[in-house]
Amino acid sequence: MKNQFIQRTLLVLSLSVPVGMVFGGPAPKRVAVRKYTIEQFMKTIRFGGSDISPDEKTVLFSSNQDGVFNLYEIPFSGAGQPKQLTTSKTNAIFAIGYLPDGRILYSSDQGGNELNHIYLREKDGTVKDLTPAEKARFQFGGLSHDRKSFFYQSNQRNRAAFDVYEMDVATLKPTLIYENPGGFFPGAISPDKRYIALAKTITSANGDAYLYDTKTKEAKLLTKHEGEVINGPESFTPDGKTLLISTDEGKEFSYVKAYDLATGQSTILDKANWDIVADDLSYRGRYRVLSVNNDARTELKIIDTRTNQAVKLPALPGGDVTGVTITDSEDRMTFFVNSSNSPATLYAYDFKSGKATPLVRGLNPEINAEDLVAGEVIRYKSFDGMEVPALLYKPKDVQSGEKLPAILSIHGGPGGQTRLTYSPLVQYLVNSGYVVLAVNNRGSSGYGKTFFAADDRKHGDADLKDCVESKKFLGATGYVDPAKIGIMGGSYGGYMTLAGLTFTPDEFAVGVDIFGVANWLRTLNSMPEWWGPQREAMFKEIGHPKTDSVALYNKSPLFHTERIKKPLLVIQGANDPRVLKIESDEIVANVKKNGVPVEYVTFPNEGHGFVKKENEITAYKAVKEFLDKYLRGPALVR
Repeated sequence: MKNQFIQRTLLVLSLSVPVGMVFGGPAPKRVAVRKYTIEQFMKTIRFGGSDISPDEKTVLFSSNQDGVFNLYEIPFSGAGQPKQLTTSKTNAIFAIGYLPDGRILYSSDQGGNELNHIYLREKDGTVKDLTPAEKARFQFGGLSHDRKSFFYQSNQRNRAAFDVYEMDVATLKPTLIYENPGGFFPGAISPDKRYIALAKTITSANGDAYLYDTKTKEAKLLTKHEGEVINGPESFTPDGKTLLISTDEGKEFSYVKAYDLATGQSTILDKANWDIVADDLSYRGRYRVLSVNNDARTELKIIDTRTNQAVKLPALPGGDVTGVTITDSEDRMTFFVNSSNSPATLYAYDFKSGKATPLVRGLNPEINAEDLVAGEVIRYKSFDGMEVPALLYKPKDVQSGEKLPAILSIHGGPGGQTRLTYSPLVQYLVNSGYVVLAVNNRGSSGYGKTFFAADDRKHGDADLKDCVESKKFLGATGYVDPAKIGIMGGSYGGYMTLAGLTFTPDEFAVGVDIFGVANWLRTLNSMPEWWGPQREAMFKEIGHPKTDSVALYNKSPLFHTERIKKPLLVIQGANDPRVLKIESDEIVANVKKNGVPVEYVTFPNEGHGFVKKENEITAYKAVKEFLDKYLRGPALVR
C-alpha cells in the first residue's frame, strides 16, 4: 500500500525548491556557520520510492547517491550498506516495487521525455521492457488483491486517453480491461477486479468521481453536484464494499467520504481543518494512513481501524512523514522523514516491537546539521488585503545592522505549493548569505478552494502582485536590502520570473528562470497529448489559445521583451516536453537585443526538471555565481 501526496497541478515543478524561517524581530548575534560548496550540498541523497520484499527481510528503494537514480536494496534490520541493483548512467530508474515472487518492477523514461515504460528486473539481474510501445506513456496501477497480476495505464491506443491493462505475473501477458473513451483518469481497482474508479476533470476546481463496471461496461457518476466541487476517487476498502472519495463539497478544504457500493450512500469518514491529501488502507484493512496538508507540512496519522485510535509511533526527527509502505502481513512498514532543514531519511518500522530503524540517511555527513536553517511559515497582506502565506529562510550568521540580498522562490503549477521540505539549492543560497522567501501566491493549493481559484484568468497579474507585495515584508524585517531583491522559479515559477522582469521591470533586481513558460500560445498548444482532460482544464483556467489569443499574447513575456532591463539567467532541459527549449532560446535571444546581461545554461539530457546530480550541481553553481555577480555584487560576496 503506497501513500502518495496528491496535488491539483498541471505544470509541475520537478525541481524541489522549498523555503521558510524567522519573522522579523532584531537580528541575532552572529554565530559561526561553516560554509559549504554546492558539491557538498549535492552529496545529499534524494529518494524515489521504496518497497518491502515479500519475505519482509529486504527494503527496495531508488536514490541518486551515485549521480543518477538507480535501484538499491538494504536489509530491513538496517545492518550493512545498501546494495546497488542497477547501474544506469543516463536514464533515471525509479522503484515501483516487488512482485510476489521477489522480482522487481521499475519505471524509467528516455532522457526526461516523460514517456515512462515499466521494466521487469529478474533475480539474476536481467531486465525486460514489459511495455515496449514507442511514443507512449505507461503508469503502474498497483498489484491485484490476489497478487496474481498487476495493473497499468497506457495511452498507446489513444495518445490523449489512458486505458487500463492487467498483466498476469506468471505469463507477463497484458489484457485490456478498460478502453478509455477520453475525459477520464483511471484510478483504484476493486479487490474483485470488477470495478475501476475514474476521475473526470472538468476544470482545475471542478471534477467528479465515476465507477466503471467491467461487466456491464458502464460508467456511473457517483458525485452529482452543483457549482464547482473537486471530487476524486481515493481507494477501495479491502472487502471491496466501499470506495473512499475525496471531496470539498460545501467546504474550503478536501475531506473524505465513504461510498457504499451496494446502497449508493455516502458518509463522512475523515475531515480536518486543512486538505486531506491521502486516505489509504493497508492490505487487510487493519491500518488507515491519513495525510493532512497542514500549512505546508504533511501531518500523518496511522489509525488502527480495530480501535479507531492512532498508532503511537516512536519519537522521530521533526518533519513530514511520507511515502508510507505497509507489508501485506501488516507487521512492517517503511517511510521517509523529511523537513526544511533535514533531507529525507528512509526508516523501517516494526509494528510488533514498535522500533523504528533509520536505513539510509539523506544528509551528507560532511555537513553539520546545526549549520542548516529551518523553515517557518509567515504571512503578509497583499495589495487587495488577501493574506498570502510564504516560507522564509534567513542566514544564521547575519550581523546586527547588516543588509542582505534576498531572492523570491516561486513554485510551479500554477496550482503548486512550496512546502517545508528540504532543498539543497535553498540551503546553499542561505548558507552563502542570501535570504530566501518562497511565496505561496494566490492560486497555490493547500489553502482552501477560494485561495486556489483566486488567480484564475489573472495569471501574471494578481499572483505577480502578491510577489511584488512580499518585498514590503522583506524590507520590514530590517535585515534585507530592498534594492537587492531578485525573483527565481521553475516551470510556472519560471513564467512568474519572466513576468516579473517584463511586466514589473523596476521591482526585481535580477531573475532566474528555470524551464519557465515564455509564450503561452505555444505552451498551451504543445501540451503533451497524454494530459487529456487536464488540457481543457488548463484552457479554462489560463485561457484558450484560439479564443483567448489576445489575452494570452498580452501575458506572454516573449512578446514584450523590450521591457526587460534587469539581468536574467535561464536554465533549460533540451528534452522538456512541457516547456519546449525553443521558448528559452527565443527569450534569451530577444533579451540580448536589449543589451541586458543574459546567461543561458542548457542540458541535453534533461527534461522538465533535474534527475541527474551533475546537472543540478552545474545549474545551482550557475545560480549562485549569477546572484553573486548581479544581485549581491562582487565586492560584497562573502
